[in-house]
Amino acid sequence: MVKPCYNNGMYKVINKIGNKLYECADLDQAMRFAREWSEFVTITGPDFEVCGMFGVDSIQDGKCPDGVAYDWNKASRIGRVKKERV
Repeated sequence: MVKPCYNNGMYKVINKIGNKLYECADLDQAMRFAREWSEFVTITGPDFEVCGMFGVDSIQDGKCPDGVAYDWNKASRIGRVKKERV
């Protein structure tokens, strides 16, 4: 696989279908844009690639900022043997 060429450490924000939405010089700017965009995106940089929906800051009253219920519980997933998880 050929890695993309970036000039001076550019970061690109790309949507699901591969369209470049934004390009900037630092990761903070790219993450701020991705957060405001509020959709699934990929941020590519000189050394890495990260994807997802950016912007969940906190859980309040069991809900994400967009109102979706947050029910993930780390305690219920630690220490369980594999046969119990399946």
